[in-house]
Amino acid sequence: MKLYEKTLEQTYVHKGKILNLRVDRAELPNGKECVREVVEHDGGVTIAALTDENELLFVRQYRYPYSEIVMELPAGKLERGENPFKAGVRELKEETGASASEYIDLGRYYPSPGYCGETIYMYGATGLSFSEQELDEDEFLEIEKIPLMKAVEMVLNNEIPDGKTQTAVLKMAMRVWYASGGAESEV
Repeated sequence: MKLYEKTLEQTYVHKGKILNLRVDRAELPNGKECVREVVEHDGGVTIAALTDENELLFVRQYRYPYSEIVMELPAGKLERGENPFKAGVRELKEETGASASEYIDLGRYYPSPGYCGETIYMYGATGLSFSEQELDEDEFLEIEKIPLMKAVEMVLNNEIPDGKTQTAVLKMAMRVWYASGGAESEV
């Protein structure tokens, strides 16, 4: 069986500043029709920035959809067509005042592939230097440094519920572990 759904019709229900919502008619692999609701989003970027003391830079900020303060890695929304790496460098600087001498591609993350087309690009950063934050006028956050292994524990204990942050923290921790010879020492 071919795992493909053919779009037959797209109807936009909402076009907004951050996202669009459309309702599609599609043809399933068995030839039957279905309805798909799709959120269009230009995507985002997040940075796991590691200090020389093996601490990750986190930001705490109020997240309106959850009505709570959420701890996450520095992150931001991409503008349509924007280079994700350049956006990550910018977001790290804006939110934490940090710049890095080395960046690592940690891959892509699909937060909700059942209904949303958002892709989040993840990067690691090391060799940090610091200057002033450059927050947007509508951005309010606090910076916190957390030791890498403590951050891993927090992810495993569900103290950090943000999915992109969980993924980037664990990927960065595995890269550090492999770089330190952890893979060989466990064999």
